[in-house]
Amino acid sequence: MSVADSCSRIGVSDKTLAKLERGDGGVRLETFAMALLALGMLDRLAEIADPSLDSTGIGLDREKLPKRIRERGHKDKKTVPVNQSDASQGPTVLDDDEGTAF
Repeated sequence: MSVADSCSRIGVSDKTLAKLERGDGGVRLETFAMALLALGMLDRLAEIADPSLDSTGIGLDREKLPKRIRERGHKDKKTVPVNQSDASQGPTVLDDDEGTAF
């Protein structure tokens, strides 16, 4: 497809088409959508707008999540010996992750 034909189908000047081809951020979304339509790729517009497919955005969101200080199931748990009547239940685990236990 020639430049003149592409410009005619999209409805833009050759300068705007050149900006679009360079990936210039100043090109309107409408122009981008018309270019996709002219190329028979309008369904790709939905993929671009889908946040679940935005790996950069997902990575930035993960960086904002709070970090765990200690992993669950850490080996620092203390056990207390059980008396004979509680032997069937196994040792009692004291896990002080939540603060004072009652």
